[in-house]
Amino acid sequence: MLDAEDIVGTARPDEKAIMTYVSSFYHAFSGAQKAETAANRICKVLAVNQENERLMEDYEKLASDLLEWIRRTIPWLENRLPENTMHAMQQKLEDFRDYRRLHKPPKVQEKCQLEINFNTLQTKLRLSNRPAFTPSEGRMVSDINNAWGCLEQAEKGYEEWLLNEIRRLERLDHLAEKFRQKASIHEAWTDGKEAMLRHKDYETATLSEIKALLKKHEAFESDLAAHQDRVEQIAAIAQELNELDYYDSPSVNARCQRICDQWDNLGALTQKRREALERTEKLLETIDQLYLEYAKRAAPFNNWMEGAMEDLQDTFIVHTIEEIQGLTTAHEQFKATLPDADKERLAILGIHNEVSKIVQTYHVNMAGTNPYTTITPQEINGKWDHVRQLVPRRDQALMEEHARQQHNERLRKQFAAQANVIGPWIQTKMEEIGRISIEMHGTLEDQLSHLRQYEKSIVNYKPKIDQLEGDHQLIQEALIFDNKHTNYTMEHIRVGWEQLLTTIARTINEVENQILTRDAKGISQEQMNEFRASFNHFDRKKTGMMDTDDFRACLISMGYNMGEAEFARIMSIVDPNRLGVVTFQAFIDFMSRETADTDTADQVMASFKILAGDKNYITVDELRRELPPDQAEYCIARMAPYTGPDAVPGALDYMSFSTALYGESDL
Repeated sequence: MLDAEDIVGTARPDEKAIMTYVSSFYHAFSGAQKAETAANRICKVLAVNQENERLMEDYEKLASDLLEWIRRTIPWLENRLPENTMHAMQQKLEDFRDYRRLHKPPKVQEKCQLEINFNTLQTKLRLSNRPAFTPSEGRMVSDINNAWGCLEQAEKGYEEWLLNEIRRLERLDHLAEKFRQKASIHEAWTDGKEAMLRHKDYETATLSEIKALLKKHEAFESDLAAHQDRVEQIAAIAQELNELDYYDSPSVNARCQRICDQWDNLGALTQKRREALERTEKLLETIDQLYLEYAKRAAPFNNWMEGAMEDLQDTFIVHTIEEIQGLTTAHEQFKATLPDADKERLAILGIHNEVSKIVQTYHVNMAGTNPYTTITPQEINGKWDHVRQLVPRRDQALMEEHARQQHNERLRKQFAAQANVIGPWIQTKMEEIGRISIEMHGTLEDQLSHLRQYEKSIVNYKPKIDQLEGDHQLIQEALIFDNKHTNYTMEHIRVGWEQLLTTIARTINEVENQILTRDAKGISQEQMNEFRASFNHFDRKKTGMMDTDDFRACLISMGYNMGEAEFARIMSIVDPNRLGVVTFQAFIDFMSRETADTDTADQVMASFKILAGDKNYITVDELRRELPPDQAEYCIARMAPYTGPDAVPGALDYMSFSTALYGESDL
């Protein structure tokens, strides 16, 4: 309808022509579009209707299948026919678990899907202005829910029934197993009991064997009585199995009856055997009494002989005369009992001879020997002969030991006689030397002379110590470990002798040092006596040394007024080794230093201060001007620089130098 030339061939197409052409197109095609829309509407309505019909058919089929499955399943769940065995019931329980685990979950899903489909269908019908869907009779959702509820109820009852049945069968199986176990134990216990009760072993038994058989039979009767309760338990279990309708009750009842019949028979046989054993026992009691009397008297007599042999052969270790005398007395007492022991031996042998006479006279069947003892008459006679042989041997051994102990006693007394003299002599000398060292009789030379005389007498006493050592050697060789005649041992004597030698040597050395100190310091004898008197007065423990408190009290008594620092300085002088004590020699050194007219550090410092023009320091020029050259250079080389607030270049510290000269500080 449009010509291209009318549009393209002109610079500006005619608008009216164009609109005419376009309206012609519209009117030509608008009728065809209305027909297509109408057809589409019809198709859409039919498609919705078809889908709804399909959903209705699916619902009907799914509902029918689900109801049919419920109808088939409920009778299975309502079946309450019990099984006889636990295995069958467990299989039912396993089937029920498979139903719960495998079969029911899909049906639950189907029921849920059915409700979803029903709700979806009703929604689509309502949206498409269709009437609501009404399922066929008996297939409503409510019908399905009711049927499902019946299924759930049957399922719950079925599960409870299964569990109750399993518990019942467990109880029955437990009782049946308990019955079989107790019955088996009882039958195992009764096995061989009838043959044992019928056995006539008592006809050839001795009395001890008869008594043993009676004890054994009494034990069996006690055991039999104890098993009465087990038999009653077996019967009670069988009765309970019957009451619970156990499927295998006939075999249980038959076995229970066999056990009860056997039990009655065992009771009768037990009574019969007891009567036979008691009759046999009385026949052998007379001989047994003799055997028993023999055993009662032979055993202690045999023990006495074994003890006697052991004592007679026992080695003894004694250390004193009293101990060997005690052993000798005990041996004499033992020999005095031998005649009575021989009488007892003959009496025991007489009992055995009487038994032999009865056996020969009455032809008694005596199987074996005396059941109460293994001691034979031959053994008694052999041990008795051995005892008689050991007695003189013991006599000889005791006599030899007595002689040895007499010799040891002589050695003890010989050692004690010397030790009791030497020990006190050493102690006396120690005390005399101590008195000489602290007393003030005569001059120091007199004390030294007196001490040397003591030293000579001590050295001259050495042979007696050597003699005592010899006696001690004899005691050790004789293995003598104690000596009641003296409290001194050789070790005590040696230690005392060594202390005596050390003390006399140390005391002589102290007096010699005191003489040297006196001569060097120019101390008079009167001053030495005063020093000794002061020292002895404050030596409260009389040990020849003052402790710290004693020395402090001594200084205070002499007018020293000092603090802790000053006292510590003095102690460092008198006790350089820090032993906590002050000896008389250190005391003399200190006192001589305090009383002598000697230079001190303070005096030297005062002299330097004069040279320095009353300053706290001194210069090199001042030293070289006031002192000889060599001494000036000595001071310059050893004086430390002065560091006080008033110091000048080249100032030297003469105070520290002065204290160092007297050992009161480091140079």
